[in-house]
Order: sequence, then C-alpha cells, then structure tokens
Amino acid sequence: MSLNQKTSPTTSERLTALFAHRTTRMKASEIRELLKLLDQPDIISFAGGIPDPAYFPREAFAEAMVKATGEQAASVALQYSTSEGYTPLRDWIAGYMSRYGISCSRDNILITAGSQQALDYIGKIFIDPDDTALVTWPTYMGALGAFNAYEPRYDRIDPQTNRPVEAVLADAEEAGGQVKFAYLSPDFANPTGITLSEEQRRTVLARAEALDCAVIEDAAYQELRYRGEVIKPILALELEDKGDIDACRTIYLGSFSKTLSPGLRVGWVVAAKPVISQMVLIKQAGDLQTATINQIAISEVAHSVFDSHVATLREVYGGRLTAMLTALERHMPEGVSWTNPDGGMFVWVTLPTDMDGAELLQEALKANVAFVPGAAFFADGSNRNTLRLNFSMSAAAKIEEGIARLGSVIRSQL
Repeated sequence: MSLNQKTSPTTSERLTALFAHRTTRMKASEIRELLKLLDQPDIISFAGGIPDPAYFPREAFAEAMVKATGEQAASVALQYSTSEGYTPLRDWIAGYMSRYGISCSRDNILITAGSQQALDYIGKIFIDPDDTALVTWPTYMGALGAFNAYEPRYDRIDPQTNRPVEAVLADAEEAGGQVKFAYLSPDFANPTGITLSEEQRRTVLARAEALDCAVIEDAAYQELRYRGEVIKPILALELEDKGDIDACRTIYLGSFSKTLSPGLRVGWVVAAKPVISQMVLIKQAGDLQTATINQIAISEVAHSVFDSHVATLREVYGGRLTAMLTALERHMPEGVSWTNPDGGMFVWVTLPTDMDGAELLQEALKANVAFVPGAAFFADGSNRNTLRLNFSMSAAAKIEEGIARLGSVIRSQL
C-alpha cells in the first residue's frame, strides 16, 4: 500500500459519522467509572454517592416481592401498566408530599425510573439548542449529563449574588435562545452538601418569576437531615403564595434511591398537570412505564417501613458525617477547607488554588483511597482544586483511616 493511499472507513466508522451532533456533548460519568473501585477491597472509596447496602430493608422487600408475585397479584405485577404509575404508590406520594406542605393529587404525580430519568425528561421538554439552563456552580454532574444531550448554554443561579435579570436575559438572547429553567438541589446538595435557607429559596422563586422560567427542585436528599430544622421545599413556598399547584412553576423531583433502594429505579415528579401530561407522552414513547413489580414493591415497603427505616438511616449516616468532619479537622493540612453539611451524603473539599483534584486522585489511588475530582461538577470544567467526599458507604473507623491517608497525600503535594 502506498503512503498516500487512503483506506476505506470501517462499518463502525461510517455509523459513528451518522451520529447526531448532540452526541458530542455526551461524556462518560466520572462517578460511574470510579464505582468500579468499590469491587477492590483494599480501596477506601469516598467516591460513589450511594447508600450502604447493609441498611437496605431486605426483609420488607422480600415480603413485598412474595406478595406481588402471589397467584392473584402476579397478573398486575407482571403485566403492563399505566404510564403515569401505580396508583397506590402515587397516592402514598401525595400523602407524603402533604407532610412538607405540598398539596397535590395523583394527577400531579408521574412515576419515573429514578429521578435521573426525570432530569432527562426535563431536558427533552424544555431545552432547544442554545437555550439557557441556570444551574448552581457546582451542580450535580448527572443533571449536566442529562441536559447536555439537548445542547443548552449554561449560566449560574446563585441565591446570594445573582447578576441582574436583564443581563441574564440579554446573554440568553445573544446566544440564540431563552432562559428555560433554574435547576438546583436545595437540601444537602450534591456535590457540596449545602442547604439553602428559606430566604434563599424565596429568592430563587422571585428570580424565576422575573425571568419567567421554570424551577427544577431536585429533592433526592431531602429525608437525610441529621441536625437542624426542616426547611420547606421551594414548591411548598410557591404553593403558599399561589394556592394551587397547577399555577406553580416549580417542578419537584423525588426519589426512593437514597432511602429505600437505588436498584429498583423508582422516582417521581410532582408538578402542574400540563407538565405531567407532557412527561407522560415522553414516557409512553420512551419506555412505556416504570417496571410495575418495582413500583408495587416500593409501594408496599413505603407503606410499611418508610418512616422507621429513614430514622435508622439518619442515625447511621449522621454518625458517619460526624466521623468525617472530625477526621478532616484532625488530618487536613493548612490551606484546605470543607463544607459542614446538616445532612445528605457529601462533604465538599477545596484545595489550595494550585492543586488539581484529578491529579491528586492519581496519587491518592496509590495510597488506596478514592474520591471524585470536583471539576466534573462545573458546567465549564473549572475549579479543578476541588473534590467531593462521600461518607454514607464507610463506617467510622474506615473514614478515619481513609481521611488520614488522603491528608498525607495532600500534604505531600504542597
């Protein structure tokens, strides 16, 4: 073959050339890759934001599955069902939401395959290419992954130091689109663990009104409060003002993944009926419905043990948060700072400005400790001197050892 002779593209190369432009915005999740480390017993991993399987309500789920697959019940559990979701589960969720001051009916609720699917639906419904999505800085990388496929432009939502509304709108118009929504997790946010005060939540609502955009309230960690007083969800605050959920612009995303079971993939959306109706159409076209048997199992377990199980998680995870904060105070060198959450699963660490979290991870792995570098949580990949630590998966002694190792690695890089 001569040097200037061209080779024909392979079949796979021809196929990839046909991919839509939006696929260039899709990136592998750093967290999903790091979760593979959990299979290595010598690694102390603070990487995955996952619940401890030792505290799954296994007996309750075993009973629920037996009941669901009984002779009479199996015709429902193993059959197709409505796209909106299993009615007894939606009714339980409506009652649950009322605890937090959110009055809604089952018609305001859609069951999804985890709240991650709901985030994808949000992107599909709202985002045209070059529209603006307002996100916290940093924000949940799974949300960025879900939205990226729809080719948005990102801008910041900051309840404390927002730019003038006119500037945000002007920038969005210059980019060729509109401001469509503000996405945030007000309770124990992933990745920072920060919680917004009621005043800050009202500021978000006022800003959304001024921008005439939706508010996406990701409440995945709402139940995992270990200290302090409960703060009303953004949707509850808006309902106080407007009196009717169908007049509200806030879309609430809930999940059983952090409380009962992540593997069953059951989450939910609470919103005005027109939003739910549009999401139902997307679900019908996408996967028809969330698995019926999974919904039934979640419903049975939620009805029987939800409150007592969550109380156990709060005690266990709250102790682990205390252990991590104590270990950080003991082992981190000068120049390192971290958040002090009241709940959730994460502590956010800021390193000296000249350090890179991704480079630090490579050194930390040599010491058999893992975490998630922080740049992946920023829409622009900035703030590389940050990292996220998870405490829910490790007992206190392992947290102490892992933070001691990490502190030694950081100290060696100063």
